[in-house]
Amino acid sequence: MRQIVKALFGKQHYIALWFMLQNYPAFFKILVRYLTGTGIYPYNISIKTPVGLISPTLYSHHDLLTVNEIFCRHDYKASRDIKVVVDLGSNIGISALYWLTRNDTSKCYLFEPDERNIVRLKQNLTGLENRYVLHKNAVSDQSGKLEFGTEATGRYGELGIETGNIITVECLEINSVIKKILQQHDVIDILKIDTEGVEVRTVTALEPKYAAKIKRIYIEADPETGIHPDIFLSKQYGSVCGLMSKNY
Repeated sequence: MRQIVKALFGKQHYIALWFMLQNYPAFFKILVRYLTGTGIYPYNISIKTPVGLISPTLYSHHDLLTVNEIFCRHDYKASRDIKVVVDLGSNIGISALYWLTRNDTSKCYLFEPDERNIVRLKQNLTGLENRYVLHKNAVSDQSGKLEFGTEATGRYGELGIETGNIITVECLEINSVIKKILQQHDVIDILKIDTEGVEVRTVTALEPKYAAKIKRIYIEADPETGIHPDIFLSKQYGSVCGLMSKNY
């Protein structure tokens, strides 16, 4: 009940409802799925986008939550003229699909260490292979081989967490990742970090010379203090903290 009452005062939920109506041809069926957690999976959901109708495959109710957060609640909102996006924690490709359907030319650099998610990501991004680069790595404030806990939904995998199913992944250090991408592009429009627990550490470790070349950063966290306050203005939107560059 506390969650329901709290939700009534969250602007983002009303935004999500409005865009569910706009973006889902089967609005009422999807609304029932969303609210009740019912329905058979895998499930192909139809979504209206600026470049036409898409139908990614969802594998659980958790994936439906992800679609709603990205396409309707606009957790990682992007304008239609975005060019370069870096996605740390790409999961099954829903966030990448959102950015790649804002226009016909955007490019995404994706980082996802869970092989099961990678298989599903590639399926959901079929036909867009020439517009994304996929790295089978985790990214944080350190590099090397690290333990990564996976779980049934694929949505909540995390570095250093005990889930009962541990895999060893090659982790890349954030500055080395951004440096390589900036060697190919003058500016990064969006950096999104959804790494289930190490988001704040990762973005805090970002060197100012690289941070200054990023227009917007989204992290799945609610930091207690500002991050790179000389470079970014921060705004909390539900569970997502948006850092907007003062330079752009």
